[in-house]
Amino acid sequence: MGSGVRSSVLIAALAYSVLGSAVSSAQDQPPAGNAERGKTLAYTCLGCHGIDGYKNAYPNYSVPKLEGQHQEYIVIALQAYRTGERSHLTMHSQASSLSDQDMADVAAYFAGKPLTASPNNAANKPPKAAEQCAACHGPDGVGIMGQYPNLAGQHADYLRRALTEYRSGGRKNPIMQGFAATLKPEDIETVAEYYSKRKPSLNTVEHASTRFSANQ
Repeated sequence: MGSGVRSSVLIAALAYSVLGSAVSSAQDQPPAGNAERGKTLAYTCLGCHGIDGYKNAYPNYSVPKLEGQHQEYIVIALQAYRTGERSHLTMHSQASSLSDQDMADVAAYFAGKPLTASPNNAANKPPKAAEQCAACHGPDGVGIMGQYPNLAGQHADYLRRALTEYRSGGRKNPIMQGFAATLKPEDIETVAEYYSKRKPSLNTVEHASTRFSANQ
């Protein structure tokens, strides 16, 4: 087994151990999500996440696509914003107003039908900078478990921002912090560009019956 493969396997094992224990302690019995209720609760969320091309004002980067994301991961992300594990004032305010049930419902609404890996993508070979990412996020950007986010088709500038925040401490997940600390700026660019082009792709959730765009 090559050193790169061994590293990927080790990272996956460590990630499963750390994240698994964190999730199990925080969500021993996670509530089932109700997408219809979540649609009502997500009204204010759609002001950003329901508009194609919408960007965070400062610093400037695209808000993430959520349709097709794992429900479990969306809940984990909301919990991280609520506790301050992720630093973002607007998201902290939004998440702090939600109960665990609210989060589950909002996640069910936004996720829709989560992405599934395509058999045709099995031969995808990530660039060297993304080889370790594939251990959890898959070679095609479809997370291998619910707590690992799907990355396929996500905005490249959002992925760059997320990795930069893990490296700087703006996001405090220990596994991702350790991994991001090893990346050079050009590596972050390579990872972001690679996963942003994978298919099947995440999408922007439609706002009511109309597809809005920041470019309109």
